[in-house]
Amino acid sequence: MMNIQKDYNLLAHNTFGIDVRCKTFIEYSSEDDASDVSHLLKESKESLIIIGGGSNLLLTKDYEGTVIHSTTMGHEVMSESADEVLLRVGSGEVWDDIAAMCVTHGWYGAENLSLIPGEVGASAVQNIGAYGAEVSDLIVKVEAVGIADGRKYIFDAADCRYGYRQSRFKHDWKNQYLMTYVIYRLKKTFEPKLDYGNIRAELERRGITKPTACQLREVIIDIRQQKLPDPKVEGNAGSFFMNPIVEREQYEHLQAQYPTMPHYHVDDTHEKIPAGWLIEQCGWKGKTLGRAGVHDKQALVLVNRGGATGQEIVTLCETIRQDVKHRFDIQIEPEVNIIA
Repeated sequence: MMNIQKDYNLLAHNTFGIDVRCKTFIEYSSEDDASDVSHLLKESKESLIIIGGGSNLLLTKDYEGTVIHSTTMGHEVMSESADEVLLRVGSGEVWDDIAAMCVTHGWYGAENLSLIPGEVGASAVQNIGAYGAEVSDLIVKVEAVGIADGRKYIFDAADCRYGYRQSRFKHDWKNQYLMTYVIYRLKKTFEPKLDYGNIRAELERRGITKPTACQLREVIIDIRQQKLPDPKVEGNAGSFFMNPIVEREQYEHLQAQYPTMPHYHVDDTHEKIPAGWLIEQCGWKGKTLGRAGVHDKQALVLVNRGGATGQEIVTLCETIRQDVKHRFDIQIEPEVNIIA
């Protein structure tokens, strides 16, 4: 059933805990609802944003437009073989609930993406990733309804042009489609990815040499909980910045100055440098600016210390970016969707 509300408070729909309102709020729970929403939008001249769980969103003021959210639920096995399962999932489902379900059923590939906040539809927009895995590794198709015509569309993963935290839904297709379902391919053979971050070190600490998928999921959840604040306690959107990818020449220049600088190989001409490390080197870890701050355990995370406005967090973001640019000549970019 479609849900339409006016002058709606968005506090419960953003994990930063920013207390702002929107002019119109619409939720859809099916493809038919999404088609009806598209017809309503054609008659409206209001601007719009499409949200998921609000875990990758920073609202800076009241929004004088329409906010749309999916509550399309459910999941079904579309096909199954000895090697793999194709799983169709409603865009309103919580992503980590699906990751947990897959591990429980012996469907593998989502373990490293455990505890990433947000919903299934947003996973396909943002191309969520962590610990050496990206959701685009699993996506087969994305189902959506066109806002311009109310028609159902089915996109192959290749159509979406996935890249590091990127997809066409964030750029040339932005605000053109209402997500309804995502189809994932999960494997029945467990092939653990252990070489990213401190996964191996934590497994060794627990005396585990050959982890099960369940054990790997537990370790990743524990690592994330140790590093990332609970948004119910301290408002945040997880990793605020994307890790910059730099030319190898620039990397080698920096590496000569900072021999212990962490990095991840991208290709023969590029290296990825953790944005959190760059921010920490600039002295921001644990620091506060106004009512916004940098988490004391993970410099990649900006937090609402209590009552911060979205603009205060933007000011902190821009100040950090300037400092990183000045010291390292690297431009770090927000991963969070900032609604100005």
